[in-house]
Amino acid sequence: MAENSGLLAEQRRALILDEVRRRGGVRVNELTRKLNVSDMTIRRDLDALARQGMLEKVHGGAVPVLEASTHEPGFEAKSALELSAKEEIAEAAARLVAPGSAVALSGGTTTYALAHHLVRIEGLTVVTNSVRVADVFEHAARQGTAASPPSTVVLTGGVRTPSDALVGPIADRAIRSLHFDLLFLGCHGISLEAGLSTPNLAEAETNRSFVAAARRVIAVADHTKWGTVGLSTFASLAEIDTLVTDSGLPAEIRSAVAEHVREVVIAG
Repeated sequence: MAENSGLLAEQRRALILDEVRRRGGVRVNELTRKLNVSDMTIRRDLDALARQGMLEKVHGGAVPVLEASTHEPGFEAKSALELSAKEEIAEAAARLVAPGSAVALSGGTTTYALAHHLVRIEGLTVVTNSVRVADVFEHAARQGTAASPPSTVVLTGGVRTPSDALVGPIADRAIRSLHFDLLFLGCHGISLEAGLSTPNLAEAETNRSFVAAARRVIAVADHTKWGTVGLSTFASLAEIDTLVTDSGLPAEIRSAVAEHVREVVIAG
């Protein structure tokens, strides 16, 4: 079979994952016809997606991973996934930030990647409920690698979640008393129907406080988050001004998202 060279491996795997989640399972021979690639290529793709925990291989095909909507992976588990995509998203998102801005960052591994770029932007006021994000700015200040003048970082109080975010009434009250030029939101999952969601109810409420306090809301999410739905929605797509994602998001999904979100930025 002549291989279809029009799709990169990441794009092809995103299409496979979308097909699995949408239909509840696919067969290898169906994917070979749909994507015009060999049986061996599809099996390699399924192996790669299974290693990442994105689907489960079965005889002759694949099915979705059955994960409870309340399951919340820890920060370390999530930080090892989609490293190149998160870095590309972080670089693109950082270009949206002007020196001297008031910027909020929610918890998450993609906002953590973004923080490493924001330390080089002068005079930011950064408010975050992420212990990991705050540590990035503190480390840069100690190492002398931060911008001059450096950022002022405000870490909200609250109860620590498995993703190292501080949530709850204390965090909510602090956030609601402030106003941000930009908010960068990570998420557990994103979909047309459920918007941005998380398995953690308290984190959802804290993220809603962030959204209410921001002039511009920017979601940062790689393509593997698409179609995943957590227990609680904290923002609809209509509340998102800009979505920064990677090139692995299939074109048809990009078009669907663009009908709800004002701007879609494809990183990379």
